[in-house]
Amino acid sequence: MNTKKKRIDYSKWGYFFIAPFFICFFIFSLIPLVDTIRYSFFEYYATGLKEIGPNFVGLANYRELLESDLGKYSWNTFVMWIIGFIPQIVIALILASWFTDHRLKIHAQGFFKVVIYLPNLIMASAFAMLFFTLFSEVGPINSMLMQFGIIHEPIKFLASVAGSRLLVAAMNFLMWFGNTTIMLMAAIMGISPDIFEAAELDGCTHRQRFFYITLPLIRPILAYSLITSLIGGLQMFDVPQILTGGKGIPDRTTMTLIMFLNQHLKAKNYGMAGALSVYLFIVSAILCAIVYKMMSDEDGNKKKKTGGK
Repeated sequence: MNTKKKRIDYSKWGYFFIAPFFICFFIFSLIPLVDTIRYSFFEYYATGLKEIGPNFVGLANYRELLESDLGKYSWNTFVMWIIGFIPQIVIALILASWFTDHRLKIHAQGFFKVVIYLPNLIMASAFAMLFFTLFSEVGPINSMLMQFGIIHEPIKFLASVAGSRLLVAAMNFLMWFGNTTIMLMAAIMGISPDIFEAAELDGCTHRQRFFYITLPLIRPILAYSLITSLIGGLQMFDVPQILTGGKGIPDRTTMTLIMFLNQHLKAKNYGMAGALSVYLFIVSAILCAIVYKMMSDEDGNKKKKTGGK
């Protein structure tokens, strides 16, 4: 007599284990996101003890937003991000290639990796207060420069546009270049050693090896670093907020988009805050799509040239 064994279906347990994530995402992310978009079409603010709205106003919040200093704050955010990102990616690439090159035989690599990653663990508020103290008019930097006779009067770093922007960019660079270095090291170590050995046998120089082997093979991680850094740059807030006391000095040249958003939230202007949040979401999506498209097109063109499929 043939008996059929009862088949046990374990697929339901998979749904059971991923359910908490989707429940949390729905409650803490999706509902607030939809609510933010909804508020962007309403007049909803507080004036004194009186609360106005919510009253549907359509695209009035977006029109008012475009007529404000939104362009100036977008430019401030972009400038401070790009000044910090360029040295970050360049130095991270150099360090990653050095640490993964067995021919250099760098000793105490573990120690150096910990040292370059440490700034990433320091709170942005502590970093901002440290730089504020170091570069103030009576701070150690001005004191040393005057003691060595390099300057005769203290430099007002935070009173100049270039000085304040460079300080913000320098802090972002120091906080994140270690994280980028570790990611790029992991990407380079994932390349097959046979490729590098073949390059050595063919007499490939360090420069040729870096530009023709390493860079093309770690392009996906470079794209990831660029996209995450771009999103982080658009969300730049804590460092300039603490360094300038939320005023974006001098003359709001260090005022970022999130600092502008924070002002609307403090004023309880939820309609404008919602419109600005939607603007940030759209800009982030467009820029990330452009970066992804550029990287995909480069990969596709290279495959066509080499006859790959």
